[in-house]
Amino acid sequence: MMTADEKHLKKMKAIKEKQDQKIAAADIERGVSILLAGPGKGKSSSAFGMLARSLGHGHKVAVVQFLKGAMSTGEERFFTSHENVDWFAMGDGFTWETQNRQQDVDSAEKAWAKAAELLADERYNLVILDEITYMFKYQYLEFQPTLDALKNRPTTMNVVLTGRGPKQELIDAVDTYSHILEEKHAFKDGVKAQAGIEW
Repeated sequence: MMTADEKHLKKMKAIKEKQDQKIAAADIERGVSILLAGPGKGKSSSAFGMLARSLGHGHKVAVVQFLKGAMSTGEERFFTSHENVDWFAMGDGFTWETQNRQQDVDSAEKAWAKAAELLADERYNLVILDEITYMFKYQYLEFQPTLDALKNRPTTMNVVLTGRGPKQELIDAVDTYSHILEEKHAFKDGVKAQAGIEW
């Protein structure tokens, strides 16, 4: 009869064998597109975690923020001090703050023009399009140019898109999609948003 340690060793060996087979089978080398969407907290935070990882490997990265241009954020203050980061906060704040559709459309179009430029630039290993899904939800931008730019970007480029309510066509187009849910949120219990957590 096997001991608990022997059972554990047998189980871990079987798991390792399966994992090694999966790793060996994944032999395609190219950039990936990642969509982080849903009502939960942490979509942009996850994207910026990947940005930090990329910088750790000496990669050149760029960020286009489609909503968060009206206020300074901790991530912008931190990452813009790095020589390998190009940061473009091009929104005017959340749509309910501006209350001006044409202004929002104009800002979205300027932000997309910059994003399209970055997505065609082979110097970048990672491009983050933060809160871009709102641009399609509110019909500030045409959708097809984004699909075309994702498809035609340099082979080695990674792209992360964030926001809520993504179109199914975008989900179908990306390599990886994580739907981030909200089970609880302190704000709903009256806790104020705070620096370092929300921005």
